[in-house]
Amino acid sequence: MPKKPKKVSPSFKIWLEINGKPLIGKGGIRILQAIEKEGSISKAAKSLGMSYRYVWGYLTKMEDVFGEPVVKTRVGGVEGGGAKLTKTGRWLVNEYLKLESLVEKTLKRLK
Repeated sequence: MPKKPKKVSPSFKIWLEINGKPLIGKGGIRILQAIEKEGSISKAAKSLGMSYRYVWGYLTKMEDVFGEPVVKTRVGGVEGGGAKLTKTGRWLVNEYLKLESLVEKTLKRLK
C-alpha cells in the first residue's frame, strides 16, 4: 500500500533589488515597520530581538544601495532622540507589501 502523500504547498521569498544589488527583503521591511511603530531604532531593534548595531548596519547598507535615506533620526536632548521613516522609507514598505500581497493572491488561486 503506498504511503499517504505529504502535503506540499508553495512558498516564496521576495526582495527588491537595484541594479542587481539586494536592497530589502522581509526582514528589512520588519525593521522599517518596527521603527515606524516604535519611533526609535533602538526600541525597534529590541522589539525584534535584534541588536542595535545589526539594525543600524542594515539601514546603512540599504541607504548605500538605494542612494537615499530611508530613516530620519533625531539626536536626544530635552525631547529625547528618535527615528521615523522618510517618504522613501514609507514608499519602500508600501511597494514591498503590495508586491507580497500580489504574490500571495496569485499562489492562493493556484491551490
